[in-house]
Amino acid sequence: MPEAPPLSTSDAATWRREAVFVALALAGLVGGLVAEWQGWTAASWALYAVSYAFGGWFGLRAGLDSLRQRTVDIDLLMILAALGALAIGAPFEGAMLLFLFSLSNVLQHVAIGRSRRAIGALMTLRPDAALVHRGGEWAEVPVEAVRVGDVFRVRPGDRLPLDGVVAEGRSEVDQASLTGESVPVTKAPGDEVFGGTINGGGVLDVRVTRPSSESAIARMVAMVEDAQSQKAETQRLIDRLEQPYALGVIAMTALAIAVPIVGWQEPFRPAFYRAMTLMVAASPCALVISTPAAVLSAIAAAARSGVLFKGGVTVEEAARVRAVAFDKTGTLTAGQTRLTDAVALAAGVSEDEVIARAAAVQASSEHHLARATVREAEARGRTVTPAADFVAVAGRGVEGTVGGRTVRIGNPGHFEGREVAGRAEALDVVERLRAQARTAVLVTEADGATERALGVLAFADVLRPDAAEVVRQLKALGVEHVAMLTGDTAAVGEAVGAEAGVDAVYADLLPDAKVERIRQLEQEWGAVAMVGDGVNDAPALASATLGIAMGGAGTDVALETADVVLMADDLGKLPYLLRLSRRTRRTLAVNIAVSLGAIAVMVVTILGVGLALPLAVVGHEGSTVLVSLNGLRLLAARSR
Repeated sequence: MPEAPPLSTSDAATWRREAVFVALALAGLVGGLVAEWQGWTAASWALYAVSYAFGGWFGLRAGLDSLRQRTVDIDLLMILAALGALAIGAPFEGAMLLFLFSLSNVLQHVAIGRSRRAIGALMTLRPDAALVHRGGEWAEVPVEAVRVGDVFRVRPGDRLPLDGVVAEGRSEVDQASLTGESVPVTKAPGDEVFGGTINGGGVLDVRVTRPSSESAIARMVAMVEDAQSQKAETQRLIDRLEQPYALGVIAMTALAIAVPIVGWQEPFRPAFYRAMTLMVAASPCALVISTPAAVLSAIAAAARSGVLFKGGVTVEEAARVRAVAFDKTGTLTAGQTRLTDAVALAAGVSEDEVIARAAAVQASSEHHLARATVREAEARGRTVTPAADFVAVAGRGVEGTVGGRTVRIGNPGHFEGREVAGRAEALDVVERLRAQARTAVLVTEADGATERALGVLAFADVLRPDAAEVVRQLKALGVEHVAMLTGDTAAVGEAVGAEAGVDAVYADLLPDAKVERIRQLEQEWGAVAMVGDGVNDAPALASATLGIAMGGAGTDVALETADVVLMADDLGKLPYLLRLSRRTRRTLAVNIAVSLGAIAVMVVTILGVGLALPLAVVGHEGSTVLVSLNGLRLLAARSR
């Protein structure tokens, strides 16, 4: 049976031509049957010849191509069966076989083409030009000519042409086309946006962070195109079996002719007719088409929901996963330090005031803890004015003048040798917060020779809001073991792991140790999925049965190494991709059972009660169309 054609304008023209040929084959078949009923023998044969010519044209070409390559395929089996029917004076049966065979090919092409068109539609998501600010004015520029660092403007209702960070403006952005999110996301200065998404009611000025060739939508299209070219394990097995199976069917047909004639002197015509019927019934058209119809539909559905499978093999591998290993930073956690606790210790000083005074000093620092403090102060509505006389002591802390008083922030070592009122109580709080896997610092205020503890600030890379729910859903789906791999200390790892609800935490791991742990998990549990985002995760992603990369914040190395990419870092897509892959595997099993079951039933019926050739034709082509449509149902599989 011909391979499903790739998506292009010429292919669409080929499908239309095939459809015309099918219509002419049907006209010849019906006209020949009517002429035969009327006793117009010459006219009926002429009309049947039209049906043979148009119904068998593409199959004959494919069969001859196979013969030139010294192979035998299903197309050749169908042509031989039709010619056999003609040879025994049954042109109607042969014409009906070729008509239904060509019709089923067209329907299969439409089914697979629909899934490929769903993927191809991704190409239309990105505009061809961007409104870029250059030379003091706004001008439309082809997206290929836009440089990293340029600023483009997006008006209400327009699609974003490129990836970038919002420089000015505020708006809701519909990211459903890229990430599958059903609710628009608010974007403000500093937020990342993706090309191909749709701007809402505001105007956004966006600074470009990636060229058009490296944008999220470009990467997604490239990955999906690669996925189309990779066959699933089941498909590869079927392809390997097609040639010996076809030769076996031809040998069986020859024996079905020879044995009755030689063995018990059956007349040639009934023996030959039965053999041709067996050839039709045993041809594995439905079996060959069952896998690509389902797998391509699954890849298309996943792409629309923000999950990129890199091949049909990957779809099947995901269905086998029994254990999942998560990286911690940037995967289970947000990957950004946040101020999690503020404890006020001085009388008359609130938590907000502790944060505000610390932020004033830390506004002049580039340390990640300082930036977290400033972000929190701004989130609480405080205006942050940098302190005077800023001083940083490497490895210990910072200090500056706020309102005429010296404010110091640092670890306990920064205050050694100083007389600080309330220091003992503050250190107790620091130890308590450190036991919770927080990084804790002390904040003091000095007025002349008198210094007192204002409070304690604690920081952590916090868990993603949906991480614990994702872990719960994975276990509900039957994943037997969920682990976390991290290079952090055991105390930090255990705290995050307990909050996420994982079964095991493996801490203090370098990249090679992560690979070794993945191998141990595979020995214990079987198929293991590794979820990560960083360069240090790439070896583990490559070693796991299924490597899954976070697509939004993931490094290029991780994205290239992984088998699956989750766009926009949405962990919530993990349960969806497992459900989809398992549903695809079930669909493949049903399709294969229907295909083989139809063959078995028809062969037994032919040998047992002499099933007529027209009924075998209907059963054969009907099962082929049935498995194609069953696979196409996966196009509707969306993430909840």
